[in-house]
Amino acid sequence: MSLLSIIVPCYNEEAALPHFLPEIQRVAGILLEQYSLSCEFLFIDDGSRDNTLELLRTYAKEDQRVRYVSFSRNFGKESALYAGLENARGDYAVTMDADLQHPPTLLPEMFDALQSGEFDSVATRRVNRIGEPPIRSFFARLFYKIVNRISTTDIVDGAQDFRMMKRPMIDAILSMAEYNRFSKGIYGWVGFKTKWIPCENVERVAGETKWSFWKLFLYSVEGITAFSTAPLAIASLMGVFFCLAAFLWIIVIILKTLIWGEPVAGFPTLACLLLLVGGSIQLSLGILGQYLAKTYLETKKRPVYITGETEETHKHGAKAIR
Repeated sequence: MSLLSIIVPCYNEEAALPHFLPEIQRVAGILLEQYSLSCEFLFIDDGSRDNTLELLRTYAKEDQRVRYVSFSRNFGKESALYAGLENARGDYAVTMDADLQHPPTLLPEMFDALQSGEFDSVATRRVNRIGEPPIRSFFARLFYKIVNRISTTDIVDGAQDFRMMKRPMIDAILSMAEYNRFSKGIYGWVGFKTKWIPCENVERVAGETKWSFWKLFLYSVEGITAFSTAPLAIASLMGVFFCLAAFLWIIVIILKTLIWGEPVAGFPTLACLLLLVGGSIQLSLGILGQYLAKTYLETKKRPVYITGETEETHKHGAKAIR
């Protein structure tokens, strides 16, 4: 009998978990009955500050299919996704959110697609952004346009973290044990054939989103710097452009002074040029700094996450640090 690992990152999901678990248990029963596919529920507690961990402890006692990994602190969703894949025991794995924005009812359809043998993974993409602030939707679409234009990695507009994969693809993702992670890019980089399922935007069943506009902006910067060096090329081109512009402007000033005897324009022109060139230099340094920072963090070889507790260590009253 094949095993499906259902990986669920959790950060302060105390309100959503009581709704999510009964629904995923119901769908797991359908998978077992129709496909002889057993399931394990692997929850990744990303350093929650509410009662999420207490709920997971209770669920693990009540249902032997429930497993959990609790981080020593908050490491972020990307680390939680990696931890889930690393600890998954299944022949297949699916990553999904605990707030029911990723409908568990789609799991049979996703597994059907994998069973056809034509695809290595099945993922969902949002076809609309109903209920999302317009400014956030605008910048989200802009990000996908930019990253696909400057990167060779295919990142589908509206792609979600709701994805079912076969074991070969899981192992390929785990082989990329980089510290600065951007899963949407990693999925595209490793290749494999993916089927995309259109999905309507669904509101959270409970709780509040953990993604502020600022966090999404930083996440987009992470994605761009992780899978493209185009910003560095842009910074270099800006330097070439301003050098040429300065050289041509010097020639114009000399000719105007020698031929027409015009006095050289003073403070306003100088101030504008200084602000323009200074701002461009600062932008270029900032772009370079982003890449240096990523390189610095990678060279430290820090772990992607640290485990504070699992269902096994909790049973024995110990804590496993990884």
